[in-house]
Order: sequence, then C-alpha cells, then structure tokens
Amino acid sequence: MVIPKRVGAIMKQFEIVSEPINPEKYREWTLNSRQGAIVVFTGHVREWTKGIKTEYLAYEAYKPMAEKKMAQIGEEIEKKWPGTIIAIAHRIGELQISDIAVVISVSSPHRHDAYAANEYAIERIKEIVPIWKKEIWEDGEEWQGSQKQYHSSIKMED
Repeated sequence: MVIPKRVGAIMKQFEIVSEPINPEKYREWTLNSRQGAIVVFTGHVREWTKGIKTEYLAYEAYKPMAEKKMAQIGEEIEKKWPGTIIAIAHRIGELQISDIAVVISVSSPHRHDAYAANEYAIERIKEIVPIWKKEIWEDGEEWQGSQKQYHSSIKMED
C-alpha cells in the first residue's frame, strides 16, 4: 500500500460528509512523487433528469457501513491496479443544483490505471454503498432505491 503525502485539511481517505466537498483536498491526498497521473471525478446535482426538473436532492447514508464499503472499493482498486491511491467522499443532506455529491480522486504511476480505477469506483459506489437519494421535483418527490433508477412516471428503455 502506498502512503500518500498529507497536505491541507485533515480528512479520512473514505468519508461521508455533510459539508460542501472541496475536490482539491482529495486530489492533494492522492498526490506523491511516484504518481504520474491523478484523475478527479466530481458528481454534481443536475437540474434535469430524463425530462423531469429537479429542485434539489436529499441524500442519507448509514455512515459507518458506507465508509466501510468505500474502503472495500479502495481495496478492490489497489488489487486490480497496484500502485494506485484513492480517496472518496460522498455528501449527505440537502444538495442544491450543481452542488458536488461525490468526489473520487485516483492517482497512479500512469494515466490509464487512474482513469480505469476512477470509473470502477463510481460504478461500485452505486452498487454496494448504502447511500439513499431522494429526488425532489416541481411535481413531487421520490426516494430512489438505486441511483440507477429515475422518476416512477418515466418508462425506461431496454
């Protein structure tokens, strides 16, 4: 396991937060002299989803288990892409349009692994991390059982 250089504010490598996310502190956490690439992904609250206008989102999480599952994703990534360093944060509470909901920073000696590991991380977060999203629209609201589902009035294409 590569130990990153610690810079800036104190943080956990895998964390659920209630305050706005600063992606730079996660990027800095994954930076060291052996890494040649850092890929930072930020997921934001969008205004429109499948033609439905979002007013805001509300996220909840079972924090101890969510952080444990994010750490599991980190371990999976270290095994698949040796030499990578990853930090993940997901915000809970009410988030407005354009707020950052999630940040994933992955560094590696070469860019290909950083890109691949970052994409893997967001897909695994949606699969295994106990975070629940409530979408609030102009015409109602709905808890999403999975981040891959949308407004119940929309028919999903096969």
